[in-house]
Amino acid sequence: MSRIGKLPIKLPASVDVTNNNSLLTIKGKFGTLEKTIPEIFGIEQNDGTLIVRLENQTRTNKALHGLYRTLINNMVIGVSEQFLKTLMLQGVGYRASVQGKTLVLNLGFSHPVNIDIPETINVEVVQNTTINIKACDKEQLGLFAAQVRSWRPPEPYKGKGILYKDEQILRKAGKSGK
Repeated sequence: MSRIGKLPIKLPASVDVTNNNSLLTIKGKFGTLEKTIPEIFGIEQNDGTLIVRLENQTRTNKALHGLYRTLINNMVIGVSEQFLKTLMLQGVGYRASVQGKTLVLNLGFSHPVNIDIPETINVEVVQNTTINIKACDKEQLGLFAAQVRSWRPPEPYKGKGILYKDEQILRKAGKSGK
């Protein structure tokens, strides 16, 4: 049995869980998430906790046990608290703004970069160079943050680019004179 998979998931009072024919629906104050759970897993709900049970003990099923428990736990955390990623823009003239459902980035190109914001994601520009991204779905949040970051990944010589908060860039020495 998986050490992660057998851990119970604590449910906050504001979270409602329904399981209909392998479709797990979790509702909370920040949204609703759905996930299809394979038939090999049984989900029990007892006194504010969820337990993911494994029906068939094969090697691959044991490997998936911890994965699905973690995915369900991330869904519970997402609908009750939301996930947050913070991106920092470092570079001369780099700035961001939100215009409607579009994130507009000035990243040193000859044109501004326009990125459409998905419906399930909230983007907030705290300062001109700090972007807070919030969402219920951890997977969609990470994907959108990676798409924004891919426009200017940090470079090792001057450290310019789009960085995650508290990310350390390994700096290289530049040209050395004779």
